[in-house]
Amino acid sequence: MGLAAFAMTTTVLSLYNLGVLAGLGKTMVIPLAIAYGGLIQLFVGMWEAKAGNTFGFTAFTSYGAFWIYYALVGIFSTAGIVTAEPVTAGVVLVLWGFLTFYLWIASLKANKATNLVFLFLFITFVLLGIGDISGVVAVTNSGGFMGIVTAAVAWYVSAANVINDGLGKQALPLGKPFK
Repeated sequence: MGLAAFAMTTTVLSLYNLGVLAGLGKTMVIPLAIAYGGLIQLFVGMWEAKAGNTFGFTAFTSYGAFWIYYALVGIFSTAGIVTAEPVTAGVVLVLWGFLTFYLWIASLKANKATNLVFLFLFITFVLLGIGDISGVVAVTNSGGFMGIVTAAVAWYVSAANVINDGLGKQALPLGKPFK
């Protein structure tokens, strides 16, 4: 559930970052970021905490909070309450990259597909952050492209988890852990 919420929201935001969803794209990203990317991942994070999974708790709760933060920045900047200053936004994205980097290290104990989600997300955050800081559109577009790659792998992992569980066998491989 958490990976499906992450994958869908990341897909839509990355398409927006690439300019594919120009115009009304942001009006679609913000509600999705709150409802599915934000709240659902927060719920999943709490369920992971209850299950004693520190990794799942930290990842899903953090990224759920990221989506709510992203939506609030969009809402507040549109309302003139805050100014979405690109360099500051870039620094925040790089910091999200730092969090994602150590989650990627922790994910070495997970299957290879899940590990790739965190590796690609780390690269995505860093590219988007550098793009905002530098103002170089090509770097931001690269971050948007990496977001699509990240989302595609997350879609696969989510689908594999649901399908494999539903069928009671490994129909979609996820790869053995690196460690």
